[in-house]
Amino acid sequence: MKIIGCQFDIAWEDKAENYRRVLDLLRPGGIEPDSLLVLPEMFATGFSMDVATIAEEPGGETEVFLQSIATDNRCMVVGGVVVHGADGKGRNEALVVGPTGRVIARYCKMYPFRLGGETASYEPGNQVTLFDYAGFTVAPLICYDLRFPEVFRAAVTRGANLFLVIANWPQVREEHWITLLRARAIENQAYVVGVNRCGSDPGLIYSGRSLVVGPRGELIADGGNVPGLLRADADLKTLVNYRHQFPALDDIRTDMFVHP
Repeated sequence: MKIIGCQFDIAWEDKAENYRRVLDLLRPGGIEPDSLLVLPEMFATGFSMDVATIAEEPGGETEVFLQSIATDNRCMVVGGVVVHGADGKGRNEALVVGPTGRVIARYCKMYPFRLGGETASYEPGNQVTLFDYAGFTVAPLICYDLRFPEVFRAAVTRGANLFLVIANWPQVREEHWITLLRARAIENQAYVVGVNRCGSDPGLIYSGRSLVVGPRGELIADGGNVPGLLRADADLKTLVNYRHQFPALDDIRTDMFVHP
């Protein structure tokens, strides 16, 4: 399966400009049909806590934009959106749209970033989300989720073999980002795709470093620090063979944790 990560500098709370920036990167013919295209967390607005300004209803303009990318390029698209939740809070979601434009799945971030004020503005999700594509079982996750291995473990015991982590992960903790992406791949014997933003917002600098990591923890692709498309191939046969040769997942103690 071809994986394409779209790393770019997100314009603060400017949806129209961010749609334009994404389209400029994708350009005609830039996305192979049947690819898995991944955009960052809150790609249309940046990591804003102003839910009243940026939140949409399901089926809103950002969802429509993702649907147009999916149908125009005949690919699967995953991107971060903010929708209205309960009691005035938002839901920080990863939206999955199939090649026909149908919404395949929605995942709500299970671990809002308390240090950044996200817990005050966004409600947490409460379940792992999986979808199937090109033979893989894919689990989308969001940014701070990466620090909590239990949610990855819950997903892998349900069949996940490819994880997507969309993010607004700041430069100051870049080494954590890289290390944790590799750790999640190694411990779950899975592909891990981390798609981060670059550039800056009113409070932070972001270094990008979108990565594709293989099931042994090997770095397959690195997006560097500038806007662009990260490309890699995920090979299901390679993953299945490795899990067979080194069956560590068979020794998971499911009695030691509770499924979220």
